Amino acid sequence: MTTTRRDMLRLLAGTACATTLPPLFAAAPEPLKAIAAAKGLRFGNALGYKYFKDPAHRALMARECGVIVAENETKWPALEPQRGRHNFGPADEMFAWARKEGMQVRGHTLVWQPAKWLPAWVNKHDFGQGSAEAERLLREHITTVCKHYGTGIYSWDVVNEAVEPETGEMRANAFTQRMGAIEQIDFAFRVAREQAPHAQLVYNDYMREDAGSAKHRAGVLKMLAELKKRGTPVQALGIQSHIGSWDDVKQKTNPERDWRAFLDEVTGMGYDLLITEFDVNDRMLPADFAMRDAGVAALAKDYLDITLSYPQLKDFLLWGLSDNVSWLQTWDEAPRKDKLPQRPCPYDAQLRAKPLREAIAASLRAMPQRAA
Repeated sequence: MTTTRRDMLRLLAGTACATTLPPLFAAAPEPLKAIAAAKGLRFGNALGYKYFKDPAHRALMARECGVIVAENETKWPALEPQRGRHNFGPADEMFAWARKEGMQVRGHTLVWQPAKWLPAWVNKHDFGQGSAEAERLLREHITTVCKHYGTGIYSWDVVNEAVEPETGEMRANAFTQRMGAIEQIDFAFRVAREQAPHAQLVYNDYMREDAGSAKHRAGVLKMLAELKKRGTPVQALGIQSHIGSWDDVKQKTNPERDWRAFLDEVTGMGYDLLITEFDVNDRMLPADFAMRDAGVAALAKDYLDITLSYPQLKDFLLWGLSDNVSWLQTWDEAPRKDKLPQRPCPYDAQLRAKPLREAIAASLRAMPQRAA
């Protein structure tokens, strides 16, 4: 992070603090989706059903985004909270609106690997002996969901967060206990390929560039190498990109070098990349809006300049357009010490553009052109 860039963004934030920000869209003459499309990149956002019902939020989404992903509405617990009783309604409503607005749709996620994120009834299910029932149930779920959405979803997060961050080892759940961890992931991707032959199939995870994520990155690389060896139809790595103030890491590290090395290894194996869930955690930044927004923008610019420099990356999705809808407002494992709401998104709670939006736009304009 250069002093010049930090100073520039701090000055920018100082002229656009929370009390003087312009009205909705005034600072956004060119939509982010248009800036991205000019370079061959799809730009979008995750939207939850609650905020989909808000006309102002829908208007902002329609202006800025060319891709939608449901924040929770296509996860297994939401789609099938009780065995055999599916609830596609909220996601169907959101996607129908998005298509009328000219958006494409990403799917998230067919299997969220940690046991706590599977439906409760799956964890209680009687799988019997061997792997047959686990395979049958997993196939049934993936087939049902993929057939329901058909060709309307161009890219699926097939498996989400299968690597334990603290150790780099594979996570366990009711399926891995019967099938094996790598075997279960391989099986899920093969069924997804059968049922959605048109779609990009993605492994999605939240490994970061800092030293605290070194074991996580190593575990993801090991898993991707094994899947490549097996011929598993994984096409891309989804990088969640929840960046910012996470670990208070004391050891010396070079995060830019380490992040480039990680992305080089992933792309060197032949995988494409996506930014799937971008936001900036500001819990270690000052309370002052101007200083905080400048720090968030600077962190974003540095991260995006590196990550978007890879032409294999053709999708960039936010995990919330405005601060009030961000999952970080209710994430209580590592809150701000001053208990203030976070400001992790390009728009504030009143849907006014912040310095983060211009940092994103600047990185999009600076990135290399993607091949058609």
